Amino acid sequence: RIMWSIAKPAFYLSPRNMFRWRSFLLRLFGAKVGKNVNIYPSAIIYMPWNFKIGDFSSIGEWALIYSIGKIDIGKAVTISHKAQLCSATHDYENPKLPLIKKKIVINDFAWICTDAFIGPGCDVGEGSIIGAKSVVLKNIDKWGVFVGNPAKFLKNREIKK
Repeated sequence: RIMWSIAKPAFYLSPRNMFRWRSFLLRLFGAKVGKNVNIYPSAIIYMPWNFKIGDFSSIGEWALIYSIGKIDIGKAVTISHKAQLCSATHDYENPKLPLIKKKIVINDFAWICTDAFIGPGCDVGEGSIIGAKSVVLKNIDKWGVFVGNPAKFLKNREIKK
């Protein structure tokens, strides 16, 4: 963690179009990063060694990837700016509030829109869209559009060919 703290300025001070450089740095610290991944310099990846992202995926400006627990992002996924993926919480029934880590999975072709929040232990189904400012606290089905707080099913996602 100390070494990542020292290396982070090389990540967030890098020019906007240096996606390969940021992917290299993340890999250096144990992240599994696919091909043609675009992660913007203001994105925060808390613990790269708990982070995986597939080919052709992207993470926008000011997104927070709070990878205390594992976070697995599939291929062709978009995490829009200011979205938050939070893989840890606390056991509020215990007075000592111990940390609980729960893996987050964002499956292939999903889109997490601006300012959306994905909570610990959630699995976002393939091709699903989580609307702007929505809050996901449970698993999300495939190929649907979900909006609100808490996120609720709005409609099926139709792909036009």
